[in-house]
Amino acid sequence: MNHTAHPWHGVTPGKGFPQTVNAYIEITPFDTVKYELDKESGLLRIDRPQQFSNLCPALYGFVPQTYCGDLIGKHCEEKAGLENIIGDGDPLDICVLSEKPIAHHHIILQCIPIGGFRMIDNHEADDKIIAVLKNDLLYGHYTDVSELPDAITKRLFHYFMTYKLNPSDQSNRVSIADIYGREESHHILELSRKDYEIFTGK
Repeated sequence: MNHTAHPWHGVTPGKGFPQTVNAYIEITPFDTVKYELDKESGLLRIDRPQQFSNLCPALYGFVPQTYCGDLIGKHCEEKAGLENIIGDGDPLDICVLSEKPIAHHHIILQCIPIGGFRMIDNHEADDKIIAVLKNDLLYGHYTDVSELPDAITKRLFHYFMTYKLNPSDQSNRVSIADIYGREESHHILELSRKDYEIFTGK
């Protein structure tokens, strides 16, 4: 009997980690429903329908065999100058820019991290790594988030600052402390790997 690998635990983060990583895609720019990994089964489940006009502007998922735990939380505290920040207890999130309109989720792709958002959600570190699809004709030559056109960075920033907002409740528990470049994204990836090893005891 054939068994599908668990996308979090059964897929490697990539041979070239952290310069090149595997990403498991949960959501595409075409999805009007927010999907999320069911950690126990490895299947995608519906987290919530997107009730308002806010679609993710890039492929969105996570890096396999990563975890945002104590090390990620502590690092966020130090960089943001805050206290009582913990990791969000999920795999490390990643956004992948691609020229081609990829409409399928539940796929694995190779991408190159070029930066990220240091996002804090209700006192939890919830970093968003920004990457480009490996060998992409339009985005593949970018090596650092500072090289991206401002419109792309602003679009991603706006999405993450507003994707949890509800018109009937304008309180926003999300903040982005800073936007960092490639080297810091590599460090975040390495910390998330160590957090994963601690979390799984491997």
